[in-house]
Amino acid sequence: MTIPASKKSAAKKTTSSKSKSENSGIAATKKSTKTTKSRKILENAADKGKILVIVESPSKAATLSNMLGRGYIVKSSKGHMKDLPKSRLAIDIEHDFAPEYILVKGKAALKNELIKLAENSSHVLLASDPDREGEAIAWHLADILGVDLSEKCRVRFYEITENAVKTAVMNPDYIDVNKVDAQQARRILDRLVGYTLSPLLWKKIRYGLSAGRVQSVALNLICEREREIMNFIPDPYWVITAQAEHRRNIYELRAEKLDGKTLMKNNLPLLINSQEKADEILSEIKSNDIIVKEFKSKESSHAAPAPFRTSTLQQEASRRLSMIPAHTMRIAQALYEGINIPGRGHVGLITYMRTDSLRISKEALTSCREFIKNNYRPEYLPESANVYGSSKNINVQDAHEAIRPTDINLTPDKTRNFLTPEQQKLYSLIWCRFTASQMTPAVTAKSTIKAEAGRVGLKQEGEVLIFDGWSLLWPLDVKGSVLAKVKAGETLKLIKTQDEQKFTKPPARYSEAGLIKTLEENGVGRPSTYATIAGTLESRNYIEKNDEKRFKATSLGLIVDEFLAQYFNRKDLSSIVDAGFTAQMEKELDEIEESQRKWLDVVGEFWGEFSNTLSEAENAPKVPLPAPEPIGEKCPNCGHDLVQKRGRFGEFIACSNYPECKYTRPILSTIGVKCPKCGEGDIVQRKSKKGRTFYGCSRYPDCDYVAGMRRRFI
Repeated sequence: MTIPASKKSAAKKTTSSKSKSENSGIAATKKSTKTTKSRKILENAADKGKILVIVESPSKAATLSNMLGRGYIVKSSKGHMKDLPKSRLAIDIEHDFAPEYILVKGKAALKNELIKLAENSSHVLLASDPDREGEAIAWHLADILGVDLSEKCRVRFYEITENAVKTAVMNPDYIDVNKVDAQQARRILDRLVGYTLSPLLWKKIRYGLSAGRVQSVALNLICEREREIMNFIPDPYWVITAQAEHRRNIYELRAEKLDGKTLMKNNLPLLINSQEKADEILSEIKSNDIIVKEFKSKESSHAAPAPFRTSTLQQEASRRLSMIPAHTMRIAQALYEGINIPGRGHVGLITYMRTDSLRISKEALTSCREFIKNNYRPEYLPESANVYGSSKNINVQDAHEAIRPTDINLTPDKTRNFLTPEQQKLYSLIWCRFTASQMTPAVTAKSTIKAEAGRVGLKQEGEVLIFDGWSLLWPLDVKGSVLAKVKAGETLKLIKTQDEQKFTKPPARYSEAGLIKTLEENGVGRPSTYATIAGTLESRNYIEKNDEKRFKATSLGLIVDEFLAQYFNRKDLSSIVDAGFTAQMEKELDEIEESQRKWLDVVGEFWGEFSNTLSEAENAPKVPLPAPEPIGEKCPNCGHDLVQKRGRFGEFIACSNYPECKYTRPILSTIGVKCPKCGEGDIVQRKSKKGRTFYGCSRYPDCDYVAGMRRRFI
């Protein structure tokens, strides 16, 4: 924690030069053999000078300043202080993949300020976020400030409450160099892939393209789904129902068997595949009595859902709140770092939001169970706390807890007046999910009626909630309806029959929630990366969202994926488009953090395979891009064909005689409303240069009517 004089002078040197520890990987941390009593030193720190605490964000710095008081100076590093330069590879492949870190542009003044504060402080505590990225930030800060790694200088806040903050500050730890190694290995791997593969794509497809290690897997998933949809041939089938009555109770029975053989496949009557067969079944139902063969009712217990981890929070926020993952994480960050609550000051409302653990601390479980006991009927509290384990496909870093409120007594009703609407919605989601996770099971009763009409077997299922349990706070999706009881052998009176022709549908495109779930199930990515994967692919114009807000691969995305799959989908470590191999790489990064693998070995093995594959792909022929599609109109300026093109902000219409003729126009989508200003044009959807959607008159520039996204047209 103290800064040796030799280190102080070294800290003044320019940070653009590589330190010895950076060139050789990460220097092993030597555990201090001193018998220093950290708590006593920190408690007496006010006598020797203030303690400097460095966090990542300015808002967290403001929160901690209020909590820690006069004996501390809390400053923000505003994220990374050092990073790899953007202009070049900056990895010395010939010398153990040594990274060349430089000071982040624009942070020279901040670096000098922190060095000066460190020199005049009694101790320096590095309190960046408690994950791999935060550990790397702390390690770089230690190098810049000359902090001795053999002493306890690292503080990790898993929740921003006064008690948790003061406890953490009084019990500092060492920088976890294994975690730093894992972060550095990921950074180097991603840099090696991105900065060597992108130039290859420029040569073989088009200038300006890029590719990434994890994003390539996500792109492949989306493109494979797109190809399934394009190649899908729909098959017809008929759904046949019989509406019947018994003692004023109405039943809706579906034909599911004929001559004792099932008509169902994939839970659909796909074997009723012709009008002739449908007519045969209808005739059989109409000409015979409907006799009940069986009525069963069975109760089912539904266990409470687990509390949130990063991926499930993003999925549910997408489904229930229509929030994109990146926005969800920004709001969650603000809730974690601290909100000003009248009477309490700045306090973090949730625990750290980048986690794949479902663990809950004993104190939080006790508080939650006490809250349920005091606020709900006794039957809502289970005899013992509910404990959750993670899927075997998910590599869990259990240092963090699951995402939960820091104070269970701070209910959503109590936060309504000092949170923004979006913060309130997300906090309510987290609070309800966590509280529900510690409640008793919900109980449903599922009823089934089976009947026969001659050779046709009929069936209806219904389900009703008979005890809400945890679903009091987190609604349970109960499908079906209540079925009135009927005895076997009784006859139902036929009211009417119905046959409806339907067609099988292709698999649905991925939603943001669905993509995150699939990546997690395949072991691809980490909590810190889920939110940015889809956004990166969108920014590259490899994918786009359709009207249903699902991901559709663009023609460019399909071409890039096909090229990568052809040359980088091999049975070795260079298979960057294969989910299994990428998941194996994630496991190896976890093994580095757990001190089971050396980071140099992992990077070296990958590069050996990848560089060979890269060399082979250099001999690949250039991939022709499809010609722009004519739209059947002539250019009003020069008379050449107009074509549909794709640019940075989406598709547009342009002249095929470009660059001689530079005529362009947007593709306009009408919403079926006349312009309220001129009464002649139609209101059409447009996009600004920043990609924002707005609405305007189709007669622009003759009519300049414009409305924002939120305006409603009636």
